[in-house]
Amino acid sequence: MPNDPVKQFSVFAENRVGRLYDITSLMKEHGVHIMAITVLDTTDSSIIRVVVDDPDRARELLVSNDLPYGECSILAVEIANESELKGVLAALLEAEINTNYIYSFIHRPADRAALAISAEDPETAAQALGKRGFKVLQQSDISR
Repeated sequence: MPNDPVKQFSVFAENRVGRLYDITSLMKEHGVHIMAITVLDTTDSSIIRVVVDDPDRARELLVSNDLPYGECSILAVEIANESELKGVLAALLEAEINTNYIYSFIHRPADRAALAISAEDPETAAQALGKRGFKVLQQSDISR
């Protein structure tokens, strides 16, 4: 795992109209840029997973607004375009790493795409990706 791993926040919210808007607006109003997002919903609740450019500020906002959340490190892998997805997955398969979930970044500096990956063994996954020539990003790579 990189020395400065990318942080992901999983915000637990009731599944109601406008809740996603409220949470993303809160971040925007306080200068926190959402770099990647995915939403997992059920009948009653949602898990809003986000990668942001300022994890410390995002954490403060979640706490001060009584928003329940979890925080973990994830792999963020830079790719040139969608054609490299196969290579990323091949590297993980070759290293026998189970992938829990994957989603793409909305915005990346230098106009390159990136994938957010939750992997069973992040350190081994990062090594396997590096051996295949993929750049595993650090939090400082996505902070503005």
